[in-house]
Amino acid sequence: MQTPQAVASSNIISGAAIVRSIRMLGREAWNACFPDEIETYDYLLVVEEAGIEGFDWRYVVVRECGEIVAAMPAFLCRYALETTLEAGRIRRAVEKIRSTFNGFLTLRLACLGSPCTETGAIGFHPKIAQARRPALLAQLLEAFEAHAQAERCSLMALKDLPQPIPSRTEPVLSSSGYAEIGGMPTAWLDIDFGTIDEYFASLSPGTRKDMRRKLRGREKVRVECRAEFGDLLPRVMQLYLETRQRSEWQFEELTPAYFDGILKSMPGHSFCTMYFVDDELLAANLLVHDENRLIDKFFCMDAKEGRRYNLYYLSWLNNLEYCLRYGIGRYQSGQAYYRNKVRLGSHLTANAIYFRHRNPVLQFILKKISPLLTADDGGEVEA
Repeated sequence: MQTPQAVASSNIISGAAIVRSIRMLGREAWNACFPDEIETYDYLLVVEEAGIEGFDWRYVVVRECGEIVAAMPAFLCRYALETTLEAGRIRRAVEKIRSTFNGFLTLRLACLGSPCTETGAIGFHPKIAQARRPALLAQLLEAFEAHAQAERCSLMALKDLPQPIPSRTEPVLSSSGYAEIGGMPTAWLDIDFGTIDEYFASLSPGTRKDMRRKLRGREKVRVECRAEFGDLLPRVMQLYLETRQRSEWQFEELTPAYFDGILKSMPGHSFCTMYFVDDELLAANLLVHDENRLIDKFFCMDAKEGRRYNLYYLSWLNNLEYCLRYGIGRYQSGQAYYRNKVRLGSHLTANAIYFRHRNPVLQFILKKISPLLTADDGGEVEA
């Protein structure tokens, strides 16, 4: 096994390496391992340079003859175990104890994946045969764990792996001692209809009637699709922070540099739809896309006026119309409020988190209590 010092080198010709900036790897080399992903090099570089507080970024790769053949982003942070708990007595009790004992139920976490991507894709170069991928994953995982130990991280994880994982991947994780906990599912809707009327016809009678009612005031709202925020960025951030504050489930807090960076660094693959009433910006919707998929990254709105004009549902309809206009085959609307999205015709893909604590006793305890820590943000949207 390589030492953490060797693993941290970016100059390894063959073997595993961990670097602190994706710039050290290069766009083409990284993206080659993620041919079907949208949130690749440019997106991850924005995340890295956005100044998101509390996170240290890493990139784990395996090289053969100088070429990257396996890759995953990673991050280090202080992780509060009650993060995914719903607001209630247990969460309040933990927070009260922590006000006296600062480190209570807080662990140093090393995690493969990103807090800012939709799922935790394991990247392989397309030329790597399926039969070889488990061994490369094991090599990547070994290097990651060595680095986690060097960074004094007691808890290790892989975040939001889409289910089912490949049959040969599961033994790699289980043999390394990782346990599974359910994550929030990803909602998606295939654009298998030719018009919005056909989409409405696919909904239940009650939902169809409700959607038509909510869209009656559509003409009062001015909609603009923008490739830059300009002087509206402070207002967008205000809406984002207010929306985030209303959410029970909070992890990372995004920055103006993140929002601005997405539009500037992903031209042609990102935009923000803005919703105005009487020249007042009431909602903003940040989206990224390729020719096959539109991903709704963040929808933020004024709580009172946004509900008054049903802006969430108007944004949903606008996003479907965008897909129809540009021949995009799938609308992916993320993880939050997924019950509402199912009502609007979406399907769900399950995601799972895999975790391991270095202390076997604590790992046993975490496995026992893990059902209590499962994230659930499937409630109705505030719209």
